[in-house]
Amino acid sequence: MKKKKLLMISSIGGHLTQLLQLEPLFTQYDYHIVTEKSDITKDLKQKYPVSFLLYGARNYPFRYIFKFSYNIIKSLFIFLRERPDVVVTTGVHSSVPMCYIAKLFRKKVIFIESFAKSSSPTLAGRMVYPIADLFIVQWESMKKVYPKAVYGGSIY
Repeated sequence: MKKKKLLMISSIGGHLTQLLQLEPLFTQYDYHIVTEKSDITKDLKQKYPVSFLLYGARNYPFRYIFKFSYNIIKSLFIFLRERPDVVVTTGVHSSVPMCYIAKLFRKKVIFIESFAKSSSPTLAGRMVYPIADLFIVQWESMKKVYPKAVYGGSIY
């Protein structure tokens, strides 16, 4: 039986840390990680199959528009190359296009809302919630924000 192919995607920082906490689960599958390229993430290639998107902070709106547009195109190429069955993400902005690309190709999307959010949604969460096949929150209080979410507890 063929193993499911997972595409694990997140921005750098805490989102990536949360994603990597899922290693005992995702290594049971054929997987590929996508994150933003930086000095922090370059060593990931030594341990994981990984692809990089451009790092783009939203606090520079003009540059961000171009980087985000480039990342949408690159996400499509990564998706077509990897052909995942499921996209799993802990967010944030760099993961949203990949989630919508997955839905266009009728693939499953699993979104894990940030542990840092216990009473209000992230922008990425609000954008992906309507299309997610499984939306997981790490705080019981977040079920008020996302009524169809599943409380999964902390992944730390």
